[in-house]
Amino acid sequence: MKDYVICTDSCADLSSGMLAAVDVKALHLHTLLDNQEYLLEEGEEEQRLGDFYEQLRQGRTSSTSQVTPWEYRDAFSPVLAQGKDILYIGFSSGLSATVNAARLAASELEKVFPAGKVNVVDSLSASMGLGLLVWHAAMMKKQGKSLDEVTHWVEANKLRVMHLFTVDDLNFLKRGGRLSGRTAFVGTALNIKPMLRIDNLGQISAVYTIRGRRKSLLTMVDEMGKSAREPQNQTIFISHGDCPEDAQFLAGEIRSRFGVKEIYVNFVGPVIGGHSGPGTVALFYLAEDRNVERSKHKMNSK
Repeated sequence: MKDYVICTDSCADLSSGMLAAVDVKALHLHTLLDNQEYLLEEGEEEQRLGDFYEQLRQGRTSSTSQVTPWEYRDAFSPVLAQGKDILYIGFSSGLSATVNAARLAASELEKVFPAGKVNVVDSLSASMGLGLLVWHAAMMKKQGKSLDEVTHWVEANKLRVMHLFTVDDLNFLKRGGRLSGRTAFVGTALNIKPMLRIDNLGQISAVYTIRGRRKSLLTMVDEMGKSAREPQNQTIFISHGDCPEDAQFLAGEIRSRFGVKEIYVNFVGPVIGGHSGPGTVALFYLAEDRNVERSKHKMNSK
């Protein structure tokens, strides 16, 4: 069987240590903090991300730009030159055009390396929802599954990856154009913490509006109980915007209620965190189907 490399992007929100452990390469979307590029040094992510969220709390603004086709070409070319193929699992097309840049690069590289193959998958996922897909792909590769077998599994199961998350400050979603100013104002005044998800188009949708932080976290656990497939046997991912205590509270409730043994917790990275803000908590697992019909109010995406 021909060897291949699994690649993703920084929106998977997997730490450098975890990427190394599962032998996955990640390309970085670019983050600007007050128009200056914000870089994460390997091994210092936790400290740097804590600083990043503190800067957001102090009123600094962040913006992002996608990986360019040229950056994909430069990253993919050495792998193909070694005679290996590539599986690239990218950030949702419902939130970014990054995966289209990967497809463009793959198409160009087919002419340069006709014996090579680059499979590009639009994950329709974000943060550690994308990371969970990548993790499953890496585990399948370790089990000896071929490039096409893993690609088929990811395509067949990507709409099973449930994303549930809540934010602490609605104004960050408002600034990113994903929530109206009036909704943000009213929600803040009433202490409303919406439970949000990523829908089957890879876009942000509201599921519930909940009053109070603790109740919003417990509602995510309730929703998991309704939709997860054998949660006790799953690996669960949780990401947070510099609120580790809330993330650990959520993890503890999941362990207590469902007997889950393996839970990975990490920061929401700067690309997504700049839009969701400090205090975000997100939960990711495999559901029978993530198409939650209760979701009525789709939010705008950029």
